[in-house]
Amino acid sequence: MNGVAGTLDTDLLGDARETPATLDAFLAQVERRAFRMAELQLRQREDAMDAVQDAMLRLVRHYRDKPAMEWAPLFWGILRRRVVDLQRRRKVRSIVVGWLGGGRDDDGDELPAWEPADPGQDPLGRLHDVQSYADLAAAVRQLPQRQREAFMLRMLEGLDVAETAQAMGCSEGSVKTHLSRAMHHLRDQLEDWR
Repeated sequence: MNGVAGTLDTDLLGDARETPATLDAFLAQVERRAFRMAELQLRQREDAMDAVQDAMLRLVRHYRDKPAMEWAPLFWGILRRRVVDLQRRRKVRSIVVGWLGGGRDDDGDELPAWEPADPGQDPLGRLHDVQSYADLAAAVRQLPQRQREAFMLRMLEGLDVAETAQAMGCSEGSVKTHLSRAMHHLRDQLEDWR
């Protein structure tokens, strides 16, 4: 696991705990990490950009007057909820498309696919070890949603247990349980990378 974590570039992990002086500086600091986290969960670049932009706008509109120490858990909680909303919408769309006749319109033409296609080369391709990242991403995607959120917020974003609990809307004990289960699963899945 340490080998895999070591392949993540410094802009994903670096300076995650430094509190910026302004909200603009905070948003600039978390922008790339937030995009990568959203893209990993949504598996579609455009949806990830929309989710991050919406989370940033909501933070600015509703929480700009909060102390700087509260911005990170607030932002990650907003982003998490936005990602869940987009996943729910996607599921409803795919059900509706299925009801409309198996994905074809009246002319026999195929209706748009709501499940994202494999984007191929993406921004994460700049990482030094593409294969180890791909294996990590696949293993993280296999985690149940709450375990995936706990892992990403604690291990990739570097939030502490209390901040993660606030962002996820659950107790600190639940965060610890979800993270422990996620780490156990990832160790099993990524044994070859040790």
